[in-house]
Amino acid sequence: MLQFREIAHSSDDYRHACRLRQEVLRAPLGLSLDEEELALEANQLHFGLFEGDELQACVVAKPISPSEVKLRQMAVVRHTQGRGHGRKLIESLERELFQRGYRNVRLHARVPAAGFYRKLGYRQVGQEFEEVGIAHVLMQKSLR
Repeated sequence: MLQFREIAHSSDDYRHACRLRQEVLRAPLGLSLDEEELALEANQLHFGLFEGDELQACVVAKPISPSEVKLRQMAVVRHTQGRGHGRKLIESLERELFQRGYRNVRLHARVPAAGFYRKLGYRQVGQEFEEVGIAHVLMQKSLR
């Protein structure tokens, strides 16, 4: 059974999440997570979806204001993609964020992933732009 939970920065689970993010998001672009970037994440919120002790998906929520967060670096274990893990992670995350007082969520979605977020109620704002060498769109959602 899948379990959603917060991940403490610098914990073993955090290191597993960093490895997953590196494998799924960064390595295919020839990029890597650096120590400076990871140090900045100490003030961000980290969450994962676990099956037992095994991390299946992760996401970072960066507080922008007392009522808004920016989602970053969502990754799902490759061999489990397409099984609903990403949807479960985001839906659980939204409930958690709402309980913490956040009402607005934004993210920069890679263009191929924009449809995933649309199905979850996110709307595109503005035109495509380039980030880390690939096309992205700004997407937003109000939590209720």
